[in-house]
Amino acid sequence: MKMPRSLFWRIVLAFFALIVLYQLWLFAHIVWWIKFNPATSAFMEDRLEVMQDKNPDAELKHKWVDYEKISKNLKRALIASEDAKFVDHEGFDWEGIQKAYEKNLKKGKIVAGGSTISQQLAKNLFLSTKRTPWRKGEEVIITLMLEAVMDKQRIFEIYLNVIEWGNGVFGAEAAARHYYGISAAQLSAEQAARLAAMVPNPRYYDTHREARGMLRKTSIILSRMPGTDIP
Repeated sequence: MKMPRSLFWRIVLAFFALIVLYQLWLFAHIVWWIKFNPATSAFMEDRLEVMQDKNPDAELKHKWVDYEKISKNLKRALIASEDAKFVDHEGFDWEGIQKAYEKNLKKGKIVAGGSTISQQLAKNLFLSTKRTPWRKGEEVIITLMLEAVMDKQRIFEIYLNVIEWGNGVFGAEAAARHYYGISAAQLSAEQAARLAAMVPNPRYYDTHREARGMLRKTSIILSRMPGTDIP
């Protein structure tokens, strides 16, 4: 039996209304986080679920620290490693995206991402690790929201506190204590560069701390840090 046209359009309108409501829900969270700190993120919740499947008592290592209590070395290292144009762009590094596309095309597989710190934060806060057809589009929308209502320092402060740095290790303070037994404020330039080098594959480097690739990248990051601007 054929669906009545009026019912079809009601379903379509209801679907788009749900999409709009979801975007408003996301935007409300971002506005709230201008002043208040997020207690968790989608990535953190996903990781905790995986860990508790193996061990019901498992807990994440995470402690929020304010921007001023995080070493400038780590801030410079992360920007030098992940997003050199962070303080200047409006959420997207188009040149970086083009270079990543050309590199992936040449290799015949994905070997470079091109995501900015703002894009990475959008994924960490709201999107699961599961790849879906609409995930990249949602990432773009959330990134635009973040850049529209937050200044660069606040975006970076949240990023520093929620990114993954090992198996169940999230945020700069937990990472500094997990790897070096010190606070995030005390990180030296070399320690910070090593932590920044771990970001693309933190769980692997948590158990392979002397991996040749990571050590090579650490040296590159160290050489770039002195000329890196931070918010």
